[in-house]
Amino acid sequence: KQWYQRRVRARTAMFCCDLQDKFRPSIRHFPAVLSNANRMLQSAKLLDIPLVVTEQYPKGLGATCSELDIEHCSIRCPKTKFSMVVPDVKSYLEAKDDRKTIVLFGIEAHVCVQQTALDLVSLGYDVHVIVDATSSRTDTDRVFAFQRMRQAGVFLTTSESMILSLAGASDHPQFRQLQKIIMTEAEDTKLLSFPTL
Repeated sequence: KQWYQRRVRARTAMFCCDLQDKFRPSIRHFPAVLSNANRMLQSAKLLDIPLVVTEQYPKGLGATCSELDIEHCSIRCPKTKFSMVVPDVKSYLEAKDDRKTIVLFGIEAHVCVQQTALDLVSLGYDVHVIVDATSSRTDTDRVFAFQRMRQAGVFLTTSESMILSLAGASDHPQFRQLQKIIMTEAEDTKLLSFPTL
């Protein structure tokens, strides 16, 4: 079991999509999304999982929110294309051809996150979207983006579920540190208001 979980972590990369300051006033549940995204970022750091960060037109939309710890990211890429799968990111993935599982979160669910997920699925990656760390300007766009991604073969999961899946067992060397992250309940992003999910 430990061998299997090490193999899972060794095949995984984490993608943080466009969590930038200028989106702060307009994205639904933005403070909760940021808090849950930070759980993922901290876990990636503890588990030594490569982190890819993109920023959509940072000249106009600002940098990644300062409360997010992305200092350990492997690549930080500005973009104007909606999908994160821009040439620099694609080249990075090709160089890391053992990383076939992508954990994805950010904004907006129905635009950049969805297009990233669909591009990655078409390239043969297993994609897991962290629903409580992903949002849009409207809940309608958010919910139907999740539905469309699931129809395309994307796995929908939560921050805590993914963190514990990557750890694999309570005897993981970093489990106590991971436990500190999840001991505080994930911020509520109101997904249970939508029974269709």
